[in-house]
Amino acid sequence: MNHHEHDFQHLREAKLKFMPGDFCVLLPGGFVKCAVSGESIGLDDLKYWNVDLQEAYASAEIAFKRYITLGDEGGGECASED
Repeated sequence: MNHHEHDFQHLREAKLKFMPGDFCVLLPGGFVKCAVSGESIGLDDLKYWNVDLQEAYASAEIAFKRYITLGDEGGGECASED
C-alpha cells in the first residue's frame, strides 16, 4: 500500500469479522454500516454487533430491537466492546 492509499482509508467501508467482545479487521476502512438503519458507524464508535449474523448496529436500542425481532431464529450472540 502506498502512502496516498492510507490517506483515503477512512473514506471506505471496512470489512470486519465480529467475535464475542471484539472484532477483527479483514479489510481496512474507516466505518461499517448499521445492518438495520444503514447509518455509517466509525470503527472507534462501534460497540454493538451480532456474532452469529455478522451484523453491526449503530446503538444499543437498534441492537435490542433487532434481537427481539429475530426471536429464536438465530442471532443469540450479541456482543458489546464494553
